[in-house]
Amino acid sequence: MALDTAPVRVGILGMGTVGQGTVRVLQRNADEIRRRVGRELRICHAAVRKPERLHGLELDARVSADPWAVVRDPDIDVVVEVMGGIDPARALTLAALESGKHVVTANKALLALHGNEIFAAAQARGLMVAFEAAVAGAIPIVKTIREGLAGNRIQSLMGIINGTSNYILTQMYRESWDFERALAAAQELGYAEADPSLDVDGGDAAHKITLMASVAFGIPVDFAHCHVEGIRHLQRQDVAFAAELGYRIKLLGITRRCDDGVELRVHPTLIPASHLLASVEGPFNAILVHSDAAGQSICYGRGAGGDPTASAVVADLVDVARTMTADPSNRVPHLAFQADALTALPLLPMAAVESAYYLRIEAANRPGVLAQVAAVLAAHGVSIEALIQRERLGAETVPIVLVLHRCREADLDAALVQMAQLPVIGGEVLRLRIENIDQQG
Repeated sequence: MALDTAPVRVGILGMGTVGQGTVRVLQRNADEIRRRVGRELRICHAAVRKPERLHGLELDARVSADPWAVVRDPDIDVVVEVMGGIDPARALTLAALESGKHVVTANKALLALHGNEIFAAAQARGLMVAFEAAVAGAIPIVKTIREGLAGNRIQSLMGIINGTSNYILTQMYRESWDFERALAAAQELGYAEADPSLDVDGGDAAHKITLMASVAFGIPVDFAHCHVEGIRHLQRQDVAFAAELGYRIKLLGITRRCDDGVELRVHPTLIPASHLLASVEGPFNAILVHSDAAGQSICYGRGAGGDPTASAVVADLVDVARTMTADPSNRVPHLAFQADALTALPLLPMAAVESAYYLRIEAANRPGVLAQVAAVLAAHGVSIEALIQRERLGAETVPIVLVLHRCREADLDAALVQMAQLPVIGGEVLRLRIENIDQQG
């Protein structure tokens, strides 16, 4: 049977940094892409609210201010959604599928919140929704899990998947800056938005790890049950104490298969300074995958930005173009597992998670305080592995830093409630989790 060599006609929703980057990558590498696909990927229609943004961009395509014009265009085969946000992106994506168009999206929030609906709509019509660009920028983690490790039972994933937070934590470590100064520098360099909440409060990383968990374990997308903590509450003394103990603090997305369910969480975490993840600095990302046959694999690269994200968008377009004429039942499933084989494994509450812990306690500067704290912990079955206590001559309070042996979070929660009632404790106790990553795989 003769191969279809007609151009794949692409419509783009959104011509911001990623949309324009996608155009440039397609133009710059047109010959390479044609050799790989066997046909041209041609942008035929683009939606942009402000046409002046296209100044200096060579775009031989119809341009519309209304994104619905692209979705309803009968001459479009694939819609690329890089406009972001939930509305109207959700309605536009569903309409594109309804009209028989494949979809490529970089919209992690959309898929984390409405992925089940969108994937079901695509499955019902034999269409593809490609989303590598939504998870880790230029890092091909979805393809790695879904295809490269298809013969493995994935046991866990953990990663630095937000470049803004990683840059901030890097500066707090390298330059001894406080959080506010590091955030200001990130904003000045363009790593952080004017409102950085989605990045520094953990939401962006939570969207990504939610999607990765679905691909890794064959479970429905369930963002609502992802535990999320950010890095605003960290102080530079915590970064320094962690270093003294042999750790680095990173904002990690973690998902792990356990006997009774799946852990799904994002929070600042202490990891051994000797581990490869600890050396990932600045705006870079890295994801560690632990599987039964391959052991530990690590993927590293730029997780955001115009060109890195555009690279993933174009890779998704190439995948779609290669398989759009194939029998839908022979394509790689959206979430790696066949749609009728997804399993709704329970997502474990944080109270059921076991971890080692770092505590920073502001305590009265008097004898016997540590004994009272240790007694409360011991009463709940929690033991101390190491401690740092700093003297402050004449000060009313001093910081006490404890490293705790592995325990259930519910037991530590109960201990912290009781500890807060001690007259010698001033203010809230800072609790961070520790992941002593097995480097032997």
